[in-house]
Amino acid sequence: MSRLKLFSLDVGADFGGRVAAALGEPLAQHEECYFADGEHKLRPLDDVEGADVFLVQSLYVDSKSSVDEKLLRSLFFIGALRDAGAERVTAVMPYLCYGRKDRRTKLRDALPTRYLASLLEAVGTDTVVTLDAHNLSTFENAFRCRTVHLLAEPLMLDFAAVRLSSEKRPIVVLSPDEGGIKRAEKLRKVLGERLQRPIGRAFVEKYRRGEQLSGGTLVGAVSGAVVVIVDDLIASGATLCHAVRAAQNAGAERLLALISHGQFSGNAQADLARLPVECIAVTNSLPQENLSGNFELLDCAPLIAEAIRRLHDSGPVSELTI
Repeated sequence: MSRLKLFSLDVGADFGGRVAAALGEPLAQHEECYFADGEHKLRPLDDVEGADVFLVQSLYVDSKSSVDEKLLRSLFFIGALRDAGAERVTAVMPYLCYGRKDRRTKLRDALPTRYLASLLEAVGTDTVVTLDAHNLSTFENAFRCRTVHLLAEPLMLDFAAVRLSSEKRPIVVLSPDEGGIKRAEKLRKVLGERLQRPIGRAFVEKYRRGEQLSGGTLVGAVSGAVVVIVDDLIASGATLCHAVRAAQNAGAERLLALISHGQFSGNAQADLARLPVECIAVTNSLPQENLSGNFELLDCAPLIAEAIRRLHDSGPVSELTI
């Protein structure tokens, strides 16, 4: 079996360090050089010849660099790993950019997920691992290389089961739009099995035109119920606010939100903190430095580490993806 090497570029080193600790492997060393003209160079300092290499790197915007800069650095580094003789390279990208534009809605629209897949494959990526892609079919169909789609569902399930273990009122799992119904339905089923009680279902009709949301009709019975809102991403927070208002207007008495990725663009975090929601739980697939109040953090690093362990050992990953 080839030796395992785990890398994380500087912008993702905090999360990469948590994955390394959960895996029981040190982070391998790399070098980044920046030049006066804005160009840069990356290379592994550890010997990777014949190694099974994993690069842990979410792709997101922050105050230091754009999504595109992180993507380009990741592509260059994967290429450098292959040139240095790595036997296999797996890109572990818990949050994968360009996932929301998953279909053409206007004439001559681009399909960024497909182009992103081509770029990763072109530099020699063997496997791409992500967590709760926005559209699973789009993610899987875009790539020709192997893909592994991990689920935050077990983390959400454990969190919700503890919070709701003594709840006597009806419980309803709500999708904030029709596109997330399947995701919410999966959690509804396992939550019902864990709590050994029936769990209701509901969704909110939502229509988007640019950044403007309309609709708001809630389909399902939530009056007097505890409502658990499930979604894959908070960006501006408009969708969650929309769902909370709809649930409140329909008579929900207690609200919780379980979200895979917390992007929190603009004033989203401050706006969401004012919502009448008991808690908003997000994973740390994206850096979360100042969460407080009604926000809760779900650590997905052990899940990522377990996926890496199984991929390296050629073990089954299906139970992490179903």
